Amino acid sequence: MAEIKFDIIKKIAVLSEGNKGWKKELNLISWNDRDPVYDIRDWSEDHKKMGKGSTYTLGELQVLKDSLLELTELE
Repeated sequence: MAEIKFDIIKKIAVLSEGNKGWKKELNLISWNDRDPVYDIRDWSEDHKKMGKGSTYTLGELQVLKDSLLELTELE
């Protein structure tokens, strides 16, 4: 299996922290030297291990933000 190369361009937010020190984070990441994308996933403290996550373009992240704002307006 090929090695996955990543570069965390910007750490944006820690969304939560598990009891074993792993943190769910929102970061801007370049995967395999590609254009950076926004990424939500669990990371070990040293950022050497990661869990499954999902990536978003800026446009997708804006749609998600708008959708979440609509949810809060309904409450």
